[in-house]
Amino acid sequence: MKYLLLGTSGCHLCEMAEELIHECLVGEESITVELIDIAEQTQWQEDYAMLIPVLLHIPTNKSLNWPFTKEQVLTFIKQYHDQTISN
Repeated sequence: MKYLLLGTSGCHLCEMAEELIHECLVGEESITVELIDIAEQTQWQEDYAMLIPVLLHIPTNKSLNWPFTKEQVLTFIKQYHDQTISN
């Protein structure tokens, strides 16, 4: 499963979200999260500038907007993943 974490360089909330997501995915090698700087794409700037950080599931385009908790991240990922992710 592939996810994108949308943010910007120097965004402290994005750094917090990245750390939280990595904690949730310890041992889950089949799930990847790619960090995307929305400043690189005009459309993403328009769509997400006021919402970042945003965890985006590919290919469904479903998103989880900040603020989110570890439990919310786990629930969001479990919707699209076959395996159980432990807390």
